[in-house]
Amino acid sequence: MQKPNYVPLILLGIVAVLGIIPGFNGVPTQIVTEGINSGDTAWMLVATALVLLMTPGLAYFYGGMVNNKNVISTMLQSFIAMGVISVLWVVVGYSLAFGTSIGGFVGNPMDHFMFKGVLDGKPWSLAPTIPLVVFAFFQLKFAVITPALVTGSMAERINFRSYVLFMILFSLLVYAPLAHMTWHPEGILFKLGVLDFAGGTVVHMSAGWAALAGALYLKRRKSHLESSYFPPANIPFVLLGTGLLWFGWFGFNAGSAVSASALAASAFATTNTAAAAAGLGWVLFDAAKGKKVSALGFCIGAVVGLVAITPAAGFVTIPTAIFIGTVASIVSNYIAHLRTKSTLDDTLDVFPCHGVGGMVGMVMTGIFASRAVNSAVAEGSEGLAFGQTSLFINHMIALVGVSAFAFIMSFVLLKVTDLILPLRVSEEDEQSGLDVSQHDEYLIEA
Repeated sequence: MQKPNYVPLILLGIVAVLGIIPGFNGVPTQIVTEGINSGDTAWMLVATALVLLMTPGLAYFYGGMVNNKNVISTMLQSFIAMGVISVLWVVVGYSLAFGTSIGGFVGNPMDHFMFKGVLDGKPWSLAPTIPLVVFAFFQLKFAVITPALVTGSMAERINFRSYVLFMILFSLLVYAPLAHMTWHPEGILFKLGVLDFAGGTVVHMSAGWAALAGALYLKRRKSHLESSYFPPANIPFVLLGTGLLWFGWFGFNAGSAVSASALAASAFATTNTAAAAAGLGWVLFDAAKGKKVSALGFCIGAVVGLVAITPAAGFVTIPTAIFIGTVASIVSNYIAHLRTKSTLDDTLDVFPCHGVGGMVGMVMTGIFASRAVNSAVAEGSEGLAFGQTSLFINHMIALVGVSAFAFIMSFVLLKVTDLILPLRVSEEDEQSGLDVSQHDEYLIEA
């Protein structure tokens, strides 16, 4: 039995009490209805729900790939993010990401503390036809899945309570600033002209670099050191997770148009096309090397395609998505292969898939972004394929800057977390499996 710890419960209690105190309880003065479009609002409510579905999808995707002693713990790491980040977002996360800009790096934490002014606030400037609360909750779902993505690199050896603490710190000090810098009109990357339609930079690159930091910091599992091979616990779980992710990604990308519009339809189409091409690209690249076509390979490839098209989804044409998905799958497959030849223990290849996939998507956006697809692409700042260089150069600057920020900050936060709560479980707990050692729960197989 673990040593009792009342601090987290007390903190939740304080937040709960704040929620009923006048001035913090979010009672609206007058709900804004002017300019709100019911069709756009309906679509964005659906898109918000679709993006939330991606996190359980990720749980199945990751849970099926670990060994059978760590399925429940791995899945719970995704599910707990829905609880922790949802509360954190209402308290201060949304304000940090979308509050009044402080130097272009982060929002004012007091602007929307405890969701002040969100229920009755004016619509977000770049989403003028939906209620602010819908926009805020759509963005919440992105904040939920990002730290959950990181868990795959540290699976089978991370202390659950330490992970929760790291997730909170990561969300406040890495994710929220990156969301502000990229998506707030006063953010430094936004003003630089960086295009990230749905989170290739904010979500996947940040998660990928944090995953690399986590794999390096936690070092290798005992089984990895001994070159022991444990087969995936449940490949049908991976198939189910991939289906849920693919389905939910339509909300992730098409919803980022923040309207029921032709742009949403275009992003919807590029999303499906890139995933399909990448799934095929992964297994055909394997086949070219003499491997058999595998369910696991197609699933991983499809997810890489979804990752890579995310920043570009609303800026490129549908045929271009075939190219992006194919290239991303081959590059990520090759990087994952190199990883297996190294001593890096990124358990579920989060960096090769999400980090590299996100970077490929960012580069591709800098090459193929078209003003004809989306007028948000500034005149004279189309992609390299159209003979213009400024967007591509800005994307390369942002790629280096975001990579350094996400990796260094994540490594520092891992160290801080480790000083407060040891990050790695004991060798005995690792041997018995995290399902039992962390949660006293068992996976019973039929």
